[in-house]
Amino acid sequence: MSGRGRLALCAYAATLMAACSMLPLVDPVSWMGQAAFLLAVQCGVGALGRQVPLPRLLTVAAQMLVTLMLLTVAFAREQAPAGFLPGPQAVRLLADLLSAGADDVGRYAIPAPATAGIRLMLVGGVLLVGLAVDVLAVTFRSAAPAGLPLLALYSVAAGLSDGGADWLWFLLAACGYLLLLLAEGRERLSQWGRVFAGATRSRSGPAGGDLSGGGALAPVRTGRRIGALALGVALVVPAALPALDSGLLAGSGAGHGRGGGGGTISAVNPLVSLQNNLNQPENRQVMSYRTNSNSPQDFYLRILALDQFNGNEWRASTRRLKDVPKRLPSPGGLSPEVAVTEISSNISASPSYRQTYLPLPYPATEVRVGGHWRYESEGRTLVGDDGETTKGAQYEVSSLLVQPTSNQLADARPAPAALQREYTKVPDSLPKVVKETADEVTRGARNAYEQAVKLQDYFASDGGFTYDTSVNSGTGSAAIGRFLKDKEGFCVHFSFTMAAMARTLGIPARVAIGFTPGTAQSDGAMSVGLRDAHAWPELYFEGIGWTRFEPTPTRGTAPSYTLPDAPSGDPADPARPETGASAAVPAAPSASDSCPPQLRKQGECGSTVASGAVGPTDSGTSTGTVLGVVLLALLVLLLPSLPMLWRIRARARRLSFSAGRTPGDAVSRTLAAWREITDTAWDHGIVPDESLTPRKAAARIVRLGQLGTDGAEAVHRVAGAVEQVLYAPEPRPGAGLSEDVQAVRAALRASAGRSDRLRAVVAPRSAVRVVWAASDRRAALASRRRMPRRPTWLRRPSHQEG
Repeated sequence: MSGRGRLALCAYAATLMAACSMLPLVDPVSWMGQAAFLLAVQCGVGALGRQVPLPRLLTVAAQMLVTLMLLTVAFAREQAPAGFLPGPQAVRLLADLLSAGADDVGRYAIPAPATAGIRLMLVGGVLLVGLAVDVLAVTFRSAAPAGLPLLALYSVAAGLSDGGADWLWFLLAACGYLLLLLAEGRERLSQWGRVFAGATRSRSGPAGGDLSGGGALAPVRTGRRIGALALGVALVVPAALPALDSGLLAGSGAGHGRGGGGGTISAVNPLVSLQNNLNQPENRQVMSYRTNSNSPQDFYLRILALDQFNGNEWRASTRRLKDVPKRLPSPGGLSPEVAVTEISSNISASPSYRQTYLPLPYPATEVRVGGHWRYESEGRTLVGDDGETTKGAQYEVSSLLVQPTSNQLADARPAPAALQREYTKVPDSLPKVVKETADEVTRGARNAYEQAVKLQDYFASDGGFTYDTSVNSGTGSAAIGRFLKDKEGFCVHFSFTMAAMARTLGIPARVAIGFTPGTAQSDGAMSVGLRDAHAWPELYFEGIGWTRFEPTPTRGTAPSYTLPDAPSGDPADPARPETGASAAVPAAPSASDSCPPQLRKQGECGSTVASGAVGPTDSGTSTGTVLGVVLLALLVLLLPSLPMLWRIRARARRLSFSAGRTPGDAVSRTLAAWREITDTAWDHGIVPDESLTPRKAAARIVRLGQLGTDGAEAVHRVAGAVEQVLYAPEPRPGAGLSEDVQAVRAALRASAGRSDRLRAVVAPRSAVRVVWAASDRRAALASRRRMPRRPTWLRRPSHQEG
């Protein structure tokens, strides 16, 4: 393989190694295989263009065109002429996917689902970075600037992630960059002259892996070994490391595949994992709380509200955040005439539960929580700032128990015009059957309140709907139309469809995501598990504000103000609960009393509960995984330091070389000292030149290294010793060679800049000798086995020193 071919292969591997930093961001990670294949095709086109050879700019243009065609085949094949040509429709689809992917990135938290838009952004980003690296490092032969796109790729991943194993991904990306630099250095070294050695190499040769003499052959398959190692690291490491994402380390996976034990709602749009949580075999606890409310069945823990419906999905609006006030503002639209009671609650999140939004009873009036949190006033939610999550959080909340009467709801005035416009929007793609069904179901209703109750009863009991968590959780217009036809679904379908139907009737509506009240424990605490994840509609009534409804059968409880002849609820105990474990829930219902009949038949009502609040049941990361990660980390840390370690060992052996008693020993010792001087100068940027005599080579080192008097005299003394042992009739060993070598090394370090001194220690240029030595040993072994003669293109040039 040619030097440029090795460089191209290393550029490919470096891009993949940097792209590994994106693995924890998306689940599943199958996009990586697609990106690796398309990147290989892109790099192959560049290699072919350089082999022809094409002009540089034409080679880059060909790679760009092929990249666009590859993305067209992968993401817009059906809209492309001939299946691969990027026509107008295909380009328009790619643009739409990019726009949808940008929306998904802003909506989902780690790990986000691999939607088509996100996959296009990931694969396209890797291809663009790979193209930049290939152009800079291979086409224009400048590997150092190629680190900028690699750094940009890692920086994007680090900026979107929440910490975790960022250091490990950084080391992997850094190793890819170092590999690229070493490959470029090896390719450049193939142009340099042979390093002066003075005499033909003896069978034993100088110590420290030195190679001398002329006629040394080129490394056999050196580039192939480097490329295979790089490609192996780039492909094997990602397969071994995806489990390091936040889902495993924080227990916030989606509940399938990695981590075991299920997951929790971990996305800004929690619908990503809501269905998985509901289908978990084990209802693992994620939160526990104590409250002094006398209506625990109404204690829903609300995460956020989804208030925009674009036809494809419901999503939360992007709104401005501000500091959390000591006392939250009064809820919008709430009249003083409505009965409210302030209750107090102590809430604890399990260490395995990590969520950006803080679950709160609605509407909260005061929140006392540690950490960095921000307040979003429209949804009355608290959002984690600077990586803050609910993991292990303990906080105290004061909230209002709003208890309107049916008459107050029926007499509610129209909502403000701005609120009415924003929360009654429906997309044009919404099927007509939604509006028609809403009109039919609410026929005879005299006001918006009666319409809302009729909608709730239609879904919960009168319409023949069945609760089924195995149904596809689509939330767009088509999914709503399908749900009304099939009448099967779970809370997502019930809440979204009721909210959409309410909007068609002119009732402001949105959808809340959070948890139902959970299960009472024997010590008075309430335990909230994965299967308590829930979605419900909130409808706005002027004078009451946003009001909860419950259309999902067998889930939660219908609010008292929606039941016939419902009296107003009893006020809560005004006494605040204790912060410690002694606070209890007065008159908490038993599991059998609050359990719906359908779940009671399935044996899921929890008739027996363990004493005390149950902690998380995660077994943690396995010992094998920890040991594997530690060993891999040590390997990644060791690889960049190998040149430095080899250089230290070679210097020690050269300077400790025994003088011996024979002329051959004197020659070896003197040449080892001279080799150490030339290599030290090489490490500091002075390229060896074998064409010079020892005396002229010494003068060149003094001139380029800007050595002082002591260093110059030491170089010339060692050069004189070399001439003596090479050309004198009776070679005699020189005295004080080790001291002279140390004096030259100190003089070179004193005249070099800080960065040059650092590189001379951390990444010494002369360390390439170890690769040459290994190749020559392999060639010698092959010749002893009578292997065929190496072709000319694999030989080291005659002017190249081994």
